[in-house]
Amino acid sequence: MRNQKLRYAMVGGGRDAFIGAVHRRAAGFHNGMELVSGALSADPGKARLSGQDLGLEPGRIHADWPSLLNDELKRPAAERIQFVSIVTPNHMHYPVARAFTEAGIHVVCDKPLVHTSEQAADLIRLAGQRGTLFAVTYNYTGYPMVRQARAMVRAGQLGEIRKVVVEYHQGWLSRLEEATGTNKQAAWRTDPARSGIAGAIGDIGSHAENLVATVTGLEIEAICADLTTFVPGRLLDDDGSLLIRYANGAKGVLLASQIALGCDNDLRLRVYGSEGALEWHQEDPNVLGYAPIDGPRQTLVRGTPWLTPAAKRASFLPAGHPEAFMEAFANIYLGVGEAIRAREAGRPLEPLEGDYPTLEDGARGVRFIEKTVQASRSQEKWTRWS
Repeated sequence: MRNQKLRYAMVGGGRDAFIGAVHRRAAGFHNGMELVSGALSADPGKARLSGQDLGLEPGRIHADWPSLLNDELKRPAAERIQFVSIVTPNHMHYPVARAFTEAGIHVVCDKPLVHTSEQAADLIRLAGQRGTLFAVTYNYTGYPMVRQARAMVRAGQLGEIRKVVVEYHQGWLSRLEEATGTNKQAAWRTDPARSGIAGAIGDIGSHAENLVATVTGLEIEAICADLTTFVPGRLLDDDGSLLIRYANGAKGVLLASQIALGCDNDLRLRVYGSEGALEWHQEDPNVLGYAPIDGPRQTLVRGTPWLTPAAKRASFLPAGHPEAFMEAFANIYLGVGEAIRAREAGRPLEPLEGDYPTLEDGARGVRFIEKTVQASRSQEKWTRWS
């Protein structure tokens, strides 16, 4: 029944974890999902206290994720979780996701998906075998005006795409924050053992790549990359500049930096086609700039009746009432919930249902990180995607 909430567990995201709280609020935004179980920290004591903070039943507060999984598999189907949300540091994504996928439990995983393309391929194979749904939370794709841009590009309103410029600038790592001992986010995001082979390009550059792919559908053919570590003592890149060639002949520029002082979460996308152009800015997400070749520039506004069905469906307030980050994140969980409910009911998805970034999107993001690092280390000008 539609009014029966989907039961889920969370791995990671305990006390003081920013992204865990975001996921929980997003999952509960539409009142369609309920957190019933958790292994919320690698520290057993903190995991227990975090579960108590959230009001979980004592028997469903676990010290580690294997205990959580084993407990859920022993429970009757009507009580067992229907999906797990993985919000740990990156190095834990693969073992947790693999175990729950193999157990036949649907997965929502934070990005970047895993550390290697081999791990991503293994998850794709396993999810196919077990028939599990798998979503990756590239949350910016949940914004109504991003979905409006996607619909316009796919409908041919911009003509042939010629150039794409995407920028994601932050300034929070302009100092060696990881050395202070007080910034947990900086500590793991700049640690190769936990974050992976890339820093800024993996953390926020992967969002930029996904935004371009989501809106335009363009496939990368080759990359020219320059990754830099500006802050002395840092182990991973904190700035990246890329030139990209796409398979259709379009050219791209991708910039990602976490040492750009004065920038908070400055994600911008510009798409130029033969018949028009689009521009979107994450810090002003309710508007989309549109410049047709034979007409005046236009400002399209979220919540207005002239938008595409996908954009209107992703919006919940009338125009003039700002919607932003939480609502966009909630749209990802809404799509996941619709897909799970449709599977359980044995019916196909209705039009516009089940709109969320997939396991294949996550795998492409991992390949993007690998190819960018390879390109930056190479003496050749261009590194081919395939």
